[in-house]
Amino acid sequence: MSRPRAKNLPRIAFAAPSSGSGKTVITCGFLNLLQRRNLSCISFKCGPDYIDPMFHRYVLGIPGYNLDSFFLSPEQVGNLLIEKASAIQKDKTIQKNCTAKKADVVVKADVAVIEGVMGFYDGIGGNTSHASTYEIAKITDTPVVLVVDGKKSSLSLAALVKGFLEYAPDSHICGVILNRTSPAMAERLKPHLEKLGIRVYGAVPVCKEADWESRHLGLILPGEQEKLQEKVDSWTDRLEEHLDIEGLLELANQAPSLEKHRESALSASAISTAQPTKSIMKNSAKSPVKTIRRIAIAQDEAFCFYYQDNLDLLQAAGWELIPFSPLRDRHLPCAGISAILLGGGYPEVFVKELSENQAMIKEIQTASRHGIKFLAECGGFLYLHEWLEGTNAISYPMAGLLPAKGFKTDKLSRFGYITLFDAQGNRMFRGHEFHYWDSTIPGQDWKAVKPLSTRQWDCMVATENMLAGFPHLYYGSNPERILQFLSG
Repeated sequence: MSRPRAKNLPRIAFAAPSSGSGKTVITCGFLNLLQRRNLSCISFKCGPDYIDPMFHRYVLGIPGYNLDSFFLSPEQVGNLLIEKASAIQKDKTIQKNCTAKKADVVVKADVAVIEGVMGFYDGIGGNTSHASTYEIAKITDTPVVLVVDGKKSSLSLAALVKGFLEYAPDSHICGVILNRTSPAMAERLKPHLEKLGIRVYGAVPVCKEADWESRHLGLILPGEQEKLQEKVDSWTDRLEEHLDIEGLLELANQAPSLEKHRESALSASAISTAQPTKSIMKNSAKSPVKTIRRIAIAQDEAFCFYYQDNLDLLQAAGWELIPFSPLRDRHLPCAGISAILLGGGYPEVFVKELSENQAMIKEIQTASRHGIKFLAECGGFLYLHEWLEGTNAISYPMAGLLPAKGFKTDKLSRFGYITLFDAQGNRMFRGHEFHYWDSTIPGQDWKAVKPLSTRQWDCMVATENMLAGFPHLYYGSNPERILQFLSG
């Protein structure tokens, strides 16, 4: 086996012509294969997705990170990749107690694996490649393997791949994996594909091990899927049999130096919208930060959508993150918390259980009366409503901090990237929205503006003690503002 070089970061990206091609299962299986080879891995997801990185984490046991060129400048994207791959914190799970977490062994990644988002060239507005997988591959100079679903095609796959190769001369596409394709058909297609100048790294037939359960926002979360570890291991066995793993490692090893590319990242990437001017606060394992405040963070099946970058930023600023479950716990964790973080997730799926946990609801209400800060996004925002309609179409009473009702819609509401401005026109954050539920009072203190569009709408409840709304915020786009709110 060819072991990756230590002097540079070997890396590979799995992309696809469209969503639903099998990027996530291929990525997770490949990560598991690398672990079987005792290689230290770190994973990244292009774009603002929360769910796929949870599956990366399930396989690796450490957090995955997002590489997003709408939230970050090209230079910041490159820096984030280098920083996180250079120091993997082996014990990154948040401890459920009131004591500071002790760092475990810190190692450098042998391989970085990047999973793409949507179709390879799909970016902001549907008519640009800005914030696409292609742009991330270009910024990070990462070789790309296109995962192509061959279930209902044959020779047309060659035409499809040819189009992706020729659409952009610097596509970085070096090979393909034929998903849901029989070995016999793959052998017939291989000469037609490889004459395009790329390599076929294998074909995976249709199999039940790749059938992972889904719901309205994506895959059902790892902790809710039955026998997921068995599926992952069986799926990994399939990949071991059908993919050229050594060839994929060789391709990862061929990735150019990131340092050389990073110097020209800003000029090399044509970005059509203004980038955040604030720098990201770094969480370095070399310089521990003294805890100054504690924040209770909702973490269970109902509230689980968090950017690891956001959590790292809070910890780097001295906040201790103390998990609790609005589903199961009867009390908020610890005395002395200064703030409560309620992330997105699936409260609509667990609305009955959340409503029946009146002990926790009363603790939330008491915390509000005592001036505890609330930072609530999407699902967390809905939890603070008086009423919330569940997936069963029945409405249940919630925490009641906001005089509003959350209700189901028939389609994604206000989907995509946004830039948020306050009432004075000051840029607050970059973020995104992704939800099938809406609210009778979605907030009107801030304004959300779609990039490359004239569309905008009122949103957010922004008071001295509450910052809540449907937008998922990327704290690194304005770290001073988020820390000012929490600490003020």
